[in-house]
Amino acid sequence: MNSSLDDFIKEVEEEIWSEFSEVAVDHMSKPRNLGPMEEDGNVGFITGDCGDSIKIWLKIKDDLIEKISFMTDGCGTTVAAGSMTTELAKGKSINDSLLITPVIVLEELGGFPEDSVHCAVLATNALHDAINNYKNTKK
Repeated sequence: MNSSLDDFIKEVEEEIWSEFSEVAVDHMSKPRNLGPMEEDGNVGFITGDCGDSIKIWLKIKDDLIEKISFMTDGCGTTVAAGSMTTELAKGKSINDSLLITPVIVLEELGGFPEDSVHCAVLATNALHDAINNYKNTKK
């Protein structure tokens, strides 16, 4: 009985994972920059229509993103999008990081199924929100 259930679970997992590239699966299963960071006002927080939310923390020095992290209560695709978004922004200037779009994140991840594309929008919007909050505190 247990063997049949294990086989069924394995089959379902393989079907789900087959919709994603190796890069996306890697970022889902081993997310980079995951975890909270001490807040100093450089935080972006977005909740999508789907109910998933993502929060991105930035440590900025001389207008460069020195350190970045994220947390999400979302699905695996939101985790992958947050992971890739933070990897793309790390070490870049805040202005260059504002140029990171959902299309770029999806290209780097090898694409998502259509019903998961919004996860890249969430992640990049949270990044842009954090950068804009930083810029507003500098005024």
